[in-house]
Amino acid sequence: MTDSTKLKYLKIALVVFGIIFIAGIYILNKVWPSGWSWHGSGRSYYLEMIMGVYATLGVFMILAAKDPHKHLSLIWFVVWSSVVHAGIMAIQSFDGEHNMGHLIGDVPALFIVAIVLGFLTPRRIS
Repeated sequence: MTDSTKLKYLKIALVVFGIIFIAGIYILNKVWPSGWSWHGSGRSYYLEMIMGVYATLGVFMILAAKDPHKHLSLIWFVVWSSVVHAGIMAIQSFDGEHNMGHLIGDVPALFIVAIVLGFLTPRRIS
């Protein structure tokens, strides 16, 4: 895949993942809580906080899509923070049978975000 093709797909991926980070995490928590929500029913301050952080990150990902070369540090932050977050959640999924759904929900989703963006993001500005 050429660098220009990767850049084109990177812009698309940033927008798609940005939209998912803004609205999709909330929706997935509602429709598939066993794979996305780490807390039981009722109000979760933690969930509200994490959705706020991811929604903010999603907005900046969409802004970065306009010129990814100027936002490499943000994109690499998304890649590596997704790997770390997914790794921690993967380990935590084994703490009780009620958490196992995360191994087919949010854990692989974050690894996919990291793999796609990591593959498409330039290592240097050419």
